[in-house]
Amino acid sequence: MAQSIDRGRPAGGLGPSGTRTLTVAALDPVPVFREGLNVLVSKTPGLQWAGHAASHHASLQLCEQLRPNIVILDSGFDPHCHLVRLLRDGDPTLVVVVLVRDAHRTPQFLSAAATAGAHATVPRTAEPRRLAEAIRRAHIDRRYTDPALAALTARPKRQPSAEGAGASGKQQMPLSRREYQVLQLVAEGLENSAIAKTLFLSVETVRTHVKSILRKLSARDRTHAVTKAFRTGILTPRPEESTAPSADGTPGPPPQHTPKPHTPPQHTPAASAPAAPPTAPPTAPA
Repeated sequence: MAQSIDRGRPAGGLGPSGTRTLTVAALDPVPVFREGLNVLVSKTPGLQWAGHAASHHASLQLCEQLRPNIVILDSGFDPHCHLVRLLRDGDPTLVVVVLVRDAHRTPQFLSAAATAGAHATVPRTAEPRRLAEAIRRAHIDRRYTDPALAALTARPKRQPSAEGAGASGKQQMPLSRREYQVLQLVAEGLENSAIAKTLFLSVETVRTHVKSILRKLSARDRTHAVTKAFRTGILTPRPEESTAPSADGTPGPPPQHTPKPHTPPQHTPAASAPAAPPTAPPTAPA
């Protein structure tokens, strides 16, 4: 499991100008992209790398344990903004910066992200300088939209809001934060005892959560609950597993779900060199 930088909100010390250093974590399933974010954050004055997570339940655990000031989240990792909402509900002071993939550059997604509590939306292909500026602006102003996305956030009069219609016609999140974590681990194939160990709960508490999940989703059993959760958008496949995007820009459910081993949140050390692979995730600003 991740090791905490400090219990409670980590201050991260003072930067060169005497200002408080902000801790930043990445919630992204792509290792090479996380490494690029590590380099960018580590080389940006006033920012400190806190770690990363590559699954939803690990993301919730990371934020509970490390309590970063800012998280950078891939839109393909959370296309219906359920994770954004749960993170903000768990820590109202957390600043969430969403990196928007091309498939999600729609008014519906941007509205849903803002409604769920995201503070900033930036194209995933943005230059490092723009991303660093977005992080600062999101922390200071609590709201930032990259100029490349600004035109998509201008809602015509009388246009129904995304909150009423849903981000993409998908079901709103009916589960609690803990039930969502349990369902994620059930979908990965873990039994109750393994889930209890992962989440530091008793087996009986896990059973209670599973019963609640089955009731709320009107599911017959665990497999049925996972199937319904994918069909309704409560669970989403990892971006690299997604089928072609649907008409509304969100990835469709996989034809078959294959459980994956549990991946805990990681506290990775700050990058010592700005080397990046040729396929260039964000690198340090000049």
